[in-house]
Amino acid sequence: MNKVFIGLCLLAIAPIAAAKPAFTGQDFSGIYDCSGNDSHEGKYTGAVTMELVASQSTGQYGAYKFKLEVPGYGAYLGQAAASGTHAAMHFALADQSNKDYGTGIANFKKNKTGKWSFSKYYYEPEFKGGNYGTEQCTQR
Repeated sequence: MNKVFIGLCLLAIAPIAAAKPAFTGQDFSGIYDCSGNDSHEGKYTGAVTMELVASQSTGQYGAYKFKLEVPGYGAYLGQAAASGTHAAMHFALADQSNKDYGTGIANFKKNKTGKWSFSKYYYEPEFKGGNYGTEQCTQR
């Protein structure tokens, strides 16, 4: 057999990668001003930055870089995965000496001015023996 024939046969049986469906979900990217209530720390304010990771977002599913900055505590870095108007969020304070990390679930909706807002419940399994809280955030 000649090399051209063998090459064509290999191409014919090689798996063809399926094209990834385009991202069709809502884009929640932006900076959000937040107020929260933590079961151990009480009321606080902060800012959340969400950035769509387009290369990892497909169909209705969105992947995001996530950062929560809380004055006096620091920056909590993480990620979020969204489907429709719901998103799961994982976050962790860079300094893990006090095990301040957790997972949240958020529900997004548009406010009267057309900006995204979300309500989030979070759980931190190891911070001060276990912790939870809520946040209300509005896009700038």
